[in-house]
Amino acid sequence: MQKQQGGNATGGTFAPVYDAQKRPITAGGFVESGPVIFKDITKTAGLAGWSHTMGLANKPLIIDTDGSGVALLDFDNDGWLDIYLVNGSTFNALDGKEEPPHAALFHNNHDGTFTDVAAKAGVTNDRWGFGVTVGDYDNDGWPDIFVSNWGKNRLYHNNHDGTFTDMAEKAGVTLGNWSSGATWGDYDGDGRLDLFVAGYVHFDRTDLAASGAEAVGSSFCKYRGAPVMCGPRGLKGEPDHLFHNNGDGTFTDVSVKAGVADRNAFYGFASIFLDINGDGKPDLVVGDDSEPNYLYINKGDGTFEDQSYDSGFALNGDGREIASMGIAAGDYENNGRIDLFVTDFSDDYKVLYRQDQDKGFTDVSDKVGLETIPIPFVGWGDGFLDYDNDGWLDLFMVNGHVYPEVDKHDWGTTFAERPLLFHNVKGAAARVFEYVPPVVGSGLAVVIPARGAAFGDLFNDGKIDLVINLIEGPPTLLRNVNSDHHHWVELKLVGGPKSPRDAMCATVFLRANGMRMRQDVLSSGSFISSNDQRLHFGLGGSTDAGIAEIHWPSGKTEAVKLHAVDRIYTISEGKGVTGSLCGGRSCPSR
Repeated sequence: MQKQQGGNATGGTFAPVYDAQKRPITAGGFVESGPVIFKDITKTAGLAGWSHTMGLANKPLIIDTDGSGVALLDFDNDGWLDIYLVNGSTFNALDGKEEPPHAALFHNNHDGTFTDVAAKAGVTNDRWGFGVTVGDYDNDGWPDIFVSNWGKNRLYHNNHDGTFTDMAEKAGVTLGNWSSGATWGDYDGDGRLDLFVAGYVHFDRTDLAASGAEAVGSSFCKYRGAPVMCGPRGLKGEPDHLFHNNGDGTFTDVSVKAGVADRNAFYGFASIFLDINGDGKPDLVVGDDSEPNYLYINKGDGTFEDQSYDSGFALNGDGREIASMGIAAGDYENNGRIDLFVTDFSDDYKVLYRQDQDKGFTDVSDKVGLETIPIPFVGWGDGFLDYDNDGWLDLFMVNGHVYPEVDKHDWGTTFAERPLLFHNVKGAAARVFEYVPPVVGSGLAVVIPARGAAFGDLFNDGKIDLVINLIEGPPTLLRNVNSDHHHWVELKLVGGPKSPRDAMCATVFLRANGMRMRQDVLSSGSFISSNDQRLHFGLGGSTDAGIAEIHWPSGKTEAVKLHAVDRIYTISEGKGVTGSLCGGRSCPSR
């Protein structure tokens, strides 16, 4: 390994990795037989007709390369997840010289297929889109959609009739340059969702930072010695913004007062509001590309304390910043503490930050089996998911390079790459992640230029599926077809008068199957995406659904007995179970 300079933070230059057929491991390494866990059903589901577009195909500029997110949400409250796919754009489209690429809103038809209703719903965006986060900001019981753009952002308010109205101008959250990962959370405990928006690069079309540009050092426009697009290092960054919800449809920028303004103007990507330290107040994590990450702890007085370095989250275990892209949050050890997995660039390992008893984080990537295999891959969307419902969170990441030039060189990597799945198993001393080989023809063997990914139970069958937003192409829907017959439960939480209506940042501990499992209601995650906000718990072979200990955003805690497995429960604060679904339909009375 030798040290490399360039626009992205890496661990150096590693030797190429090939499979037995001399294919780069990023597009090879397939096996002929084994368990088929995911199946690509993009075409049969009706998603293949939509395509993502972002800039020019040869990707000469950084704005052409980063791709967009995806959200899973039940926009019409019919009990079934729908799919929102953010689209990019082109300079010609922005100049009115061609039809702008449209975002997609795929309505779930309850029969395994989806229909794009974005135009009818009024959510096509038609701007250069990047991230998406879902939250009910006005507490009316209907999910709203925030889309971050290069240019003005969108805040789509749900009109309860299958349509949305963009309220970003009125709300005061348009900003204007390059916004990336956004997240909802009630940071000040007033019962209303506030909005955090990370800023990425300050991109000026009148002063393009292209390879060879005088304004950008040549070392920031090369990869392994070859000229490529410039950045993010060498480019000007964008600050972050925290918007306080005023309760009247408007927001106030309180970034500086709250202490989260990012005065360094780091290259922000993913962000998540979640309760890190268990005190019931939403904290904030921000993944920064090729700069130190941020961890802000909520002080409970409207401000945050920057504990990025003290916590161990700012850098990896080698003391280096990484090219952070996606963030997965979950309790993979079932010890009640949230851990964070962060994807990053090729020529570097991806980082699992395990939360310790003192609330700090330790990089344990090398101890859990995650250090070596992902190195050649450029990781983007990621998620903790219990794909086999055994009660232990597994790990999935999607991948794709940013430089089309890699396909012209013998570097052992490719522009389109396959995803990676790791199974959470019991090791000699602790939990470890076991690599799951891709079976030919299965969902793990798809080779795609992936970016955003969102995880959720799209078919109400208790199995976690995922939707991947590609750069330059149709999405990929991977349905979970794992052969296990384990039981499960899912919880949709409805907050009371002192909590946000969608119970954002609530924490639930489920005692079942001899374990105490944790899940959190989160508005964001993965790479600038938004997952299913219903909480999913695998139960293994247990037929006892257990007891849910719910920590509501209001500060109230209550225990709710779940009476049957394999159900999706609605639990309302202070009222217990107020509904349940079996196979997507109301369950029979017990």
